Amino acid sequence: MMTAPLIELRDVSKDYRGVYAVRNVNFTLNKGEIHALLGENGAGKSTLTKMIAGVTQPSQGQILLDGKPVSFQRPAEALHNGIAMVFQETSLVPSMTVAQNLYLGDEKLFNRLRGLYIAAQQFLSSLNFNVDPWANVSTLGAAQKQLVEIARAVRQKSRVIIFDEPTATLTPEEKHYFFSLVDRLRKDGVSIVFISHALEEALAISDRITILRDGELVASDVTSKFDRDGIIRAMVGRSLSNELYGRKRSDADARPPGPKVLSVENLSMGSMVRNTSFSIYAGQVTGLFGLIGSGRTETAKIIAGVIKRNIFHGGELRFGERSVRYREPRPAMRDGIVYVTEDRKAEGFFETMSIAENIQMGLIASGLQSSSVVTQGEAREVTAEWSKLLQIRAINPNARIVELSGGNQQKVVIAKSLVQKPKLVIFDEPTRGVDVGAIAEIHKVIQDLADSGLAVMVISSYLPEIMVLSDRILVYRMGRVVEEFTPGRATEEKIMYAAVH
Repeated sequence: MMTAPLIELRDVSKDYRGVYAVRNVNFTLNKGEIHALLGENGAGKSTLTKMIAGVTQPSQGQILLDGKPVSFQRPAEALHNGIAMVFQETSLVPSMTVAQNLYLGDEKLFNRLRGLYIAAQQFLSSLNFNVDPWANVSTLGAAQKQLVEIARAVRQKSRVIIFDEPTATLTPEEKHYFFSLVDRLRKDGVSIVFISHALEEALAISDRITILRDGELVASDVTSKFDRDGIIRAMVGRSLSNELYGRKRSDADARPPGPKVLSVENLSMGSMVRNTSFSIYAGQVTGLFGLIGSGRTETAKIIAGVIKRNIFHGGELRFGERSVRYREPRPAMRDGIVYVTEDRKAEGFFETMSIAENIQMGLIASGLQSSSVVTQGEAREVTAEWSKLLQIRAINPNARIVELSGGNQQKVVIAKSLVQKPKLVIFDEPTRGVDVGAIAEIHKVIQDLADSGLAVMVISSYLPEIMVLSDRILVYRMGRVVEEFTPGRATEEKIMYAAVH
């Protein structure tokens, strides 16, 4: 006899101003199972799980918990009933410490801070999460913030935990600890909804897989009935495996270098960047691979003027024929250097502004705006052009950035950078938290930029991406470039060996 599902959604729909994000979806979650929820950006995955977690309410349909209809008006109601959610964008309080965030909402009238920090330290250690409980959340990197979010959800002792892109920012070691934790939770009877764009992870840890496309259910079955190609076909309606990472590049495929655009000589910044030297050429994609913490991002930010190199013995940057020292991003942007950030929420856009306003801000910052007054017609024209080029999908042209899916937000960040007509584009983790369909589109944009003669630098933690995009591969370790590979000589094993030894 089959047991009743813990959670059941019957013909659930959600529309925003008449545009459906989710339409007539049926979904079940059983006790003690890991249910992977897959789909392109904008497919409705986050909307569906937010209805379960009480963040938003369905327009139609019914949600059942333990066989009884429920209607959560707030996340606190769902949490009270044992449903917790770890959001794709962290919801921590940046001005509070890790320990205070962990126990937020459970404070007593009088708190002994020492006891709170000891409890937090013991709990984080039990999860194998290497995070300092005394540290302010604002000082943490994206990966550590994600670990705190995960720990906070686990500490609630919930019956259901929804993970929305939990591994996007984690290192391989942190992913290993996370998957061990998930397996432990499943054995304890906790039900887990796992949203991810890493299809291999979903196939490895889930019991069942449900796939959404354009807000509708297209497939749902036990994991053994799926493979990578089958999932991709269901997600996007066509196979993309070979298009993304299927063919190994040879030296003959590499574009020849054009004029030298950027020369980095003995660049240093504190302990993160240590006397590194390399060059970037026009008409090429230069891939930069390294583990998190190796100094890749810091180097890119120095080049773009986001952070400053050492005042004394900080090395030299030559852009074209000039020696430059950017103390802020604006002069770098005016010279033609743009940096597409890895943290789009904190650094990439204005989330309460519309798509048009965000793209227009990029144009204004570059100094290319023809007039100090921007008409709505001009803004709409520029937005329509870039929305078509990058296939930005929104519920309507006036949608705010906060209303877009993660992949479409990333496309807006790219559009805001490219509208500045740069000479050098630095992409930092350009496809993090992005679905396979959007990955193919972003990869095509990167290749087209190099084909048009621009200098392109791509920082990525995903080796297949580096290998399929790059004409030259630079490997970063301990704050400096330690190895350079051509596409024909590079293998994943050689690159990884250089990155860790």
